[in-house]
Amino acid sequence: MSITYPKTPHSYWLDTFGDYTPQPPLEGELHCDIVIIGGGFTGMATALELKRAEPTMRVCVLEAQHIGYGASGRNGSFAMTVVGLGFGTTALLKGKQFLKEAHSYMEKAVDDLDAFIQQEQLSCDRIRPGFLRVATTEGYIRKLQHDIELMHSLGFGGIVWLDQNQVQEKIHSPRYLGAMFEERLLLINPLKLVLEERRLNLAAGVQIFENSPALEIQRNAKFTIKTPSGKIISEKLVFATNAYSHLFPYLRRLQIPAFTYMIATAPLTPAQLDQIGWQEMQGIEDARNLIHYYRLTPDKRILIGGGPVGLTYANSLFADEDQNAWRHLEEHLHYLFPQLNNLTVTHKWGGPFSVTMDLNPVIGAIGDKRAFYSLGCIGHGVSMSHRNAKVLRDLVLERDSDLLENPFVNRKTIPWPPEPLRLLIAGALRGYLSLEDAWYERSLPRE
Repeated sequence: MSITYPKTPHSYWLDTFGDYTPQPPLEGELHCDIVIIGGGFTGMATALELKRAEPTMRVCVLEAQHIGYGASGRNGSFAMTVVGLGFGTTALLKGKQFLKEAHSYMEKAVDDLDAFIQQEQLSCDRIRPGFLRVATTEGYIRKLQHDIELMHSLGFGGIVWLDQNQVQEKIHSPRYLGAMFEERLLLINPLKLVLEERRLNLAAGVQIFENSPALEIQRNAKFTIKTPSGKIISEKLVFATNAYSHLFPYLRRLQIPAFTYMIATAPLTPAQLDQIGWQEMQGIEDARNLIHYYRLTPDKRILIGGGPVGLTYANSLFADEDQNAWRHLEEHLHYLFPQLNNLTVTHKWGGPFSVTMDLNPVIGAIGDKRAFYSLGCIGHGVSMSHRNAKVLRDLVLERDSDLLENPFVNRKTIPWPPEPLRLLIAGALRGYLSLEDAWYERSLPRE
């Protein structure tokens, strides 16, 4: 069966991909060595790592919708080193040693993903232009310069300060007063990447079942995972479900879904591009807690996301659309680039990302270590999920591995409380972050 996805509210990536033929859903009973629930970056990368490590292993993937349906097909496309809410906040919450270990892990994650894409010759519009975190107030200048000093004190290079003239040479916005530049950034088309990984998995012999949600999981001597039209009997299980992890009792309180939103413009004309520069096509974020993130696509559209973060009662997943958030992004785009006239927004979309109580990722095993999970990427999962897949591989195969010596593995996390306390805490956290942003921006003109 061949299907073409509707134009909205799906992402720009999905809308421009073209026709797609999903793998058939699971029918009947199947036995395998390991089943992976979730067909995003984590699921696809973990399946491939396991199959290549143990070619005779019977590896199956269950995806409730289509491969790349979740964040892997809707994100901003940044494969970056950031963990949690950034360098300074991570050090404040978790300590400098945690930040040092986490950043080392993320540097390797970005480099490893880039090497993988090039070695496998994956068609995913890869570029490596560097990353700008821009300051729009004097307070943000001090914040970013503090972060740079912090990273230098921990022994990291490749992170430098650009003054106002230097950043204006790269991109022309009257709002930019300076920027932190980090050379490690990979921009890709996320949907193309995850579907290229699907291709590699199928070629390696991994069985992938799309439109096959896991409706029930029974845990006895083996796992029995039931879907609408079949079931899988498996020795081991991996939850590669990130923002959807709360749907499973084993993981219900480890994370919650929060929602981010994006828009895309029509391709800019040569005259419009001349007005903003941006010749090197760097990925850009601002210095806020509730960040705005944006980039140019290969066809010269501006994609911008972030700002308002959506929360739902009882972790409802029905919040992919938010007219107010989209309106905010359109207004912010005009605020950043007032010289651009007649911008047309062609795409609007949103989706959930996974948030732990302490705003950092966690990878671990459940109970008797036959079931494993990775979650809490906090919106930075493109590079992280690929390296996390290698960690999951070594956990599943019970390998001694240096990869397991990282700050995310088997760490204790504070569980989210039940409703209504959960929503009150999440709302209070979002409110505090918004108030801090408002303090930094108190002298800015209104958008």
